[in-house]
Amino acid sequence: MAQQRDLFLGIDVGTSGTKALLVTGDGRPLESATVEYPLHWPRPGWAEQDAEDWWQATVEATRRVLRKAGVDGSAVAAVGFSGQMHGSVFLDERGEVIRPPILWCDVRTAAQCRTITEKVGGRERLIELTGNPALEGFTAPKVVWLMENEPDAYARVRHIVLPKDFVRYRLTGELATEVSDAAGTLLFDVAKGEWSQPVLDALGIKRELLPPVLQSFDVAGKVTAEAAAATGLLVGTPVVAGGADNTCGAVGAGIVREGVFLSSIGSSGVVLTPSDTMAKDPAGRVHTFNHSTAGQWYLMGVTLSAGLSLKWFRDQMGHAEKAIEAAGGPDAYDLLAAQASQSPPGSRGLFFLPYLNGERTPHADANARAVFFGLSGAHTRADMVRSVFEGVAFSLRDSVEIMRELGREVTEIRAIGGGAKSPLWRQIQADVFGADVLTLEIDEGPAFGAALLAMVGAGRYSSVVEAADKTVRTKDRTRPTENRAVYDKAYQFYRSLYPAFKERYAALAELSL
Repeated sequence: MAQQRDLFLGIDVGTSGTKALLVTGDGRPLESATVEYPLHWPRPGWAEQDAEDWWQATVEATRRVLRKAGVDGSAVAAVGFSGQMHGSVFLDERGEVIRPPILWCDVRTAAQCRTITEKVGGRERLIELTGNPALEGFTAPKVVWLMENEPDAYARVRHIVLPKDFVRYRLTGELATEVSDAAGTLLFDVAKGEWSQPVLDALGIKRELLPPVLQSFDVAGKVTAEAAAATGLLVGTPVVAGGADNTCGAVGAGIVREGVFLSSIGSSGVVLTPSDTMAKDPAGRVHTFNHSTAGQWYLMGVTLSAGLSLKWFRDQMGHAEKAIEAAGGPDAYDLLAAQASQSPPGSRGLFFLPYLNGERTPHADANARAVFFGLSGAHTRADMVRSVFEGVAFSLRDSVEIMRELGREVTEIRAIGGGAKSPLWRQIQADVFGADVLTLEIDEGPAFGAALLAMVGAGRYSSVVEAADKTVRTKDRTRPTENRAVYDKAYQFYRSLYPAFKERYAALAELSL
């Protein structure tokens, strides 16, 4: 058993579930527990969850991980949080949720994005103020949508918080956010590290609706008696502010210096690299947000349906693989990867555009939809599933190429998530990106980064950089092969497809069928 008060709890409030990870003071994962919850799609393009599900999952995951580790709450020195970005949790004067939170993958707010851009003074002005253009996934458009479509509900709003901040509020009774999650709201001045008063004024949002902004490693509160009874944690345990899931994933992968890139393939896909200066893309194709490290920013590109694309293929066309897994056989994803490996690089001229629910980087198009292009009678199921693996990698390369344009040299890419677990996907990434892809000895995702932030907040390490340097170690290295030339050629063709379909996507959105 670990020494008294020498464990740190990282809690990641994700889209599919909440993960609780117990880590020793030297960065060794001890036990983890995950509790899943549903994602609701009330209408096409809408995505919501029940905030109470997040809290109950946090309670259950915390209790499970303590039980599995054979310790009680007195062993936990501090708690850190990670969470899905951009969600909107609207609270009334009693701190109760007014309506189901609208999530990052919700694209109902295209009209509100246009309104925001116009009211703030144009796209360039918005990027100047917030570092980013208006996109459907961000929080600000959701606030404006509520104003316009549910005015009675908006009149009751007294606090606007993000998903992990809501759960931390339930744990501590204190309302706060921190720079990395605030940066994804489109209401935050990422250069100054504070709420953007010009944007708030332009949109008519009262400053008092937004919580105080802390650093990711600051202590945001302590576990209350009520929360302690629910979770098994000790009353008064420090709880740090935490970070957005992408920054926590980066911290947990040691992405704390320029030149090192993160490739994270979970439900969405993320390419991220730190910047010591507040660098931004004037065209707004990639995001500029605040990192969870002190005085640092990062550039980020997002593919909305990365792992979701493979999950969709598994659920809709992988019935045999799922049945084998259910009968005690290999994992369905591993079976699909084995089948994909039977198809040559380039999938024999079959391309998959992974736009199942619109796209963010670099197209920012809520109307975009997925496409298998080039499908012929000669193609096999193996070609189809390989094209999904490749299409996600091509989409992520879009972000890598923009970052290269902005002067960011790629020294190495560290892979986490589902894209790191699959040897085939790692090799495809190395060949598509043209860079070495490394995996980690500890790949516990954002929950590990959240635990490292808790260590810094509790004084175990002096900085996030020190915590990452002392605990993060790489493992396998996948180098590009001669297939890089094939993928360079295929990628150039892939890039031509979205412009060819753009007008048809818009027309499809207007088509009533």
